[in-house]
Amino acid sequence: MPTSAHAMKTAEITAIPGQKHYLTRGTGAYRRASLALFLSGFSTFSLLYCVQPLLPIFSQEFSVSPAESSLSLSLSTGFLAVAIVCAAAVSEGLGRRSLMSISLVGAASLTIASAFAPNWHLLLVIRALQGLVLGGVPAVAMAYLAEEIDPRGLGATMGLYVGGTAFGGMSGRVLTGIFAEYLTWRPALFLIGAIGLAAAIGFIALLPPSRNFVRRPGFDPHFHLKAWFGHLSNPALPFIFAIAFLAMGSFVTIYNYAGFRLVAPPYDLNQTELGLIFTVYLFGIGASSIGGLLGDRIGHFSVLLFGLVLTAAGSALTLFASLPVIILGIIVLTTGFFMSHSIASGLVGKLARGTKGHASSLYMLAYYVGSSLMGSAGGWFFAVEGWVAVVIFTLAMLGLAFVSACFAQQFARRKA
Repeated sequence: MPTSAHAMKTAEITAIPGQKHYLTRGTGAYRRASLALFLSGFSTFSLLYCVQPLLPIFSQEFSVSPAESSLSLSLSTGFLAVAIVCAAAVSEGLGRRSLMSISLVGAASLTIASAFAPNWHLLLVIRALQGLVLGGVPAVAMAYLAEEIDPRGLGATMGLYVGGTAFGGMSGRVLTGIFAEYLTWRPALFLIGAIGLAAAIGFIALLPPSRNFVRRPGFDPHFHLKAWFGHLSNPALPFIFAIAFLAMGSFVTIYNYAGFRLVAPPYDLNQTELGLIFTVYLFGIGASSIGGLLGDRIGHFSVLLFGLVLTAAGSALTLFASLPVIILGIIVLTTGFFMSHSIASGLVGKLARGTKGHASSLYMLAYYVGSSLMGSAGGWFFAVEGWVAVVIFTLAMLGLAFVSACFAQQFARRKA
């Protein structure tokens, strides 16, 4: 009879030709990894997006325009985009698990510090630093999953991770709105930072060490440049990166400026009511997991195209004046977006030829550059022509994303 320790070890990995040992569904290590990555997604996105319901408050308190107030989010996502590219390279030497742990603890600490910022400019500096620190999580988390999870179940696991990001995005927005209503925005940010710190500790305690990662000591610029350009030469991947840029840009644009519309007449929502609207992120959690499972079963590109159409339909529904229909539109938009994102992010791991961390970093670079640039650009459309212009802007981006998905599908079929 084998020892219990040996039995646990052999039960939690699957031997694959080529010396790969993957975590398989149903094992304890798989469950711990899934929960840890869920916590990392939760912490990252609750800390990143906690300021979104506060944008109208920042606009009033610091006497800045809606577009300027969106810089508290856009600077974070912009610096995050830059940091993600560097994080992929750093993780090759430092290790996936170590870099993610440092990033989560640092970002939570900076969120706590932002609660004490004495002026608008220092608040923006802290939020920019937070974006830099958070760069160590998203792309590296995707690379960890692509390297450690049995490819036959990668879609479902990636969906669970994206579900964690959806839950974090929802919790950060909802809780911050409620805390700000009753405690003002400074205690709200302090509490969100404390929650993020607790999630980071849980992540560190749960995540299994990497089995398939090979550390590359030192920093070799030629290796990293070759890896990035190699993925850009893949005919399908640049279109997947374009989908990340366009879909995320449209999603953040709606969420950034819906608050300004809904706190004004005739809706006059308070911070708690505005924050509670973000509970629609629950639909994103379900859509991420369901989208991943459906992609594994009926085809990833079919689900991706359907998700983009759903996102566009939700955006169009927000044109109506009725508050229930606007909320329905945000629900449909959220469902479609997270379904699309879970599929697109999973496709990166499937289509990349080696150095999956670098491929993931390019995807997340496009994702957050779209969030930063398009999220701020939407403020110009809102200020000049109002909500109709915002929706037309998002529909144009989603149309381009749909075309990109069609091209990516064609190139992926040729490769197969």
